[in-house]
Amino acid sequence: MEKVVVSIGGSILIPDDKDAIFIRKLADLLADVSEKVHMVIVCGGGKIARYYTGTGRELGGSVYDLDMMGIGATRLNAELLRIALGGSAYGAVPLTVDEAAEAFLENRIVVMGGTEPGHTTDAVAAMVAGKTGCERIINATSVDAVYSDDPKKDPNAKRFTKLTIGELDDIVYDEHDAGRSSVFDPLGVKLAMRDRIDILIVSGRDLDEMRNALLGKKIKGTTVISR
Repeated sequence: MEKVVVSIGGSILIPDDKDAIFIRKLADLLADVSEKVHMVIVCGGGKIARYYTGTGRELGGSVYDLDMMGIGATRLNAELLRIALGGSAYGAVPLTVDEAAEAFLENRIVVMGGTEPGHTTDAVAAMVAGKTGCERIINATSVDAVYSDDPKKDPNAKRFTKLTIGELDDIVYDEHDAGRSSVFDPLGVKLAMRDRIDILIVSGRDLDEMRNALLGKKIKGTTVISR
């Protein structure tokens, strides 16, 4: 059975647009695919995280305080998906990478959020993938592929269907313009490069695309090859 980690953005799970309906459909897809793919789902914080960290910043919260609130939001989102999965999911949301790896030994879907300050959920996904020997990370995001620049800001941005992990590293990070793209966390890219884990960038609300990515079939998004 193939092993996969899915990093799913909070903006995909809860954009405040019939969220329960979408989460139920996503859960049904994951449960169906879990007969062929063993997976860990790492949930992002989305607008809930941004609300609390923004409000906390206005109130004078420290960076640590804000990070912890953001992590709390990711875990709330993970609980929603875990509930929707019912018996297909591991019975609790792991709080650390090690807990996730231990839960992964059971034949159920592991759903988690963030772990500690300074690590985005993309980075956590890469850490979990390395720890559990997963072949690929699926980044389910609000854009449908990797672009040379933010396509919402630059209509002429180049769209990529295939990249090497080194090319993705150049896009998401360089020493002169750190973090110029948020399509995948730079630390997560470094970890995937180190552990030779492929990354698939797909539109998270396109459930047909998600199914293809999970099953290792051809996708419309970007395939990032690590080898």
